[in-house]
Amino acid sequence: MFNLENIRKDFPILSRKVNGKSLIYFDNAATSQTPKQVIDVIVAYYSNYNANIHRGVHTLSQEATDLYEQAREKIRRHFNAKHAHEIIFTSGTTHGINLVANGFSSLLKKGDEIIVSALEHHSNIVPWQMLCERTGAVLRVIPMNDDGELVMSEFDKLLSEKTKLVFVNHISNALGTINPIEYIIEKAHQVGAAVLIDGAQSSPHIKADVQKLDADFYVVSAHKMCGPTGVGVLYGKEAWLKKLPPYQGGGEMIAEVTFEKTTYADLPHKFEAGTPNICGGIAFGAAIDYMNRIGFKAIEKQERELLQYGTEKLLEIEGLKIYGTSEHKTSVISFNLEGIHPYDVGTILDKMGIAVRTGHHCAQPIMDYFKIPGTVRASFAFYNTKAEIDSLVEGVKKAKMMLS
Repeated sequence: MFNLENIRKDFPILSRKVNGKSLIYFDNAATSQTPKQVIDVIVAYYSNYNANIHRGVHTLSQEATDLYEQAREKIRRHFNAKHAHEIIFTSGTTHGINLVANGFSSLLKKGDEIIVSALEHHSNIVPWQMLCERTGAVLRVIPMNDDGELVMSEFDKLLSEKTKLVFVNHISNALGTINPIEYIIEKAHQVGAAVLIDGAQSSPHIKADVQKLDADFYVVSAHKMCGPTGVGVLYGKEAWLKKLPPYQGGGEMIAEVTFEKTTYADLPHKFEAGTPNICGGIAFGAAIDYMNRIGFKAIEKQERELLQYGTEKLLEIEGLKIYGTSEHKTSVISFNLEGIHPYDVGTILDKMGIAVRTGHHCAQPIMDYFKIPGTVRASFAFYNTKAEIDSLVEGVKKAKMMLS
């Protein structure tokens, strides 16, 4: 059963004070908090198993290797990848996107087209712009509407035999919009294009089945899923990962090295040069275990209730406008107070112990579309409460009174 009081006890940081007030953490879209169960795994690793993996015959190395590869298998099961070697450990979502973009440098030619959406994070825009500069490929953009949704009829028009790659986020970090990725993947595959899905924002809320989705690539970050920073995963279909060249050279990713020629290791090690974030990978597996024990259906229900409650309460404030009003969205509310800069609102909320994100959220094209400098973003997780939302509403009212 979903016991919110007990769940909140799992997160030590939720009991701390900020500016003399009890912390209310509404910046989960940037980084979720970490439960004691995951923190304990991190402490246990450095206390008992700290050694390099895959290379050693000694006991510590073998134990660390086993724990790391067990984590890879946990992640494979969670996302329902067909093979464990389709799970590539990375430093996070951005690393995974850049790995794929670098690999396609040798596969694209001048005049080829790649498609991104108007709802993308900068990390799913800039690497493709760099790829186009290197290859002569052309970047196309799926437009958005006033509700913060992608215009699918325009996506259909963009697709052609020139389309080689399509890249979209599963959920918008700035607006919370859930994109119709099943439709996007199916249509892209009809013209022979590969599809990468940025799952950074969806993975804390939705248990994606990569085989059912038929995604060619899916990228996530552990720190959005109650895990540590500095580690993530790139899922790639085996056939695509075999086509792409290595992203980095070094140890671990080789089969044999001579001064005349180097041959590369099989998957997944081909893309895992150097000493990885061993502890981070193990802790990522523990974080996935933790979230699955709570259950994603229970998480979805709790967050849906928080989104509905927060939306209703905030809209009672005169002069408050919410950006991202799609019927299909997750627990993110981006808003502004008329005539007041979002940074100023965020500063006052912080004085009250309420952590929100302000600015363009690394999604500047979205803000340009709405002709605003940014928003105040309150993003909820399953461990948040309606009482905390009430405090947010009172804080926003106070900010309005002070700044108007």
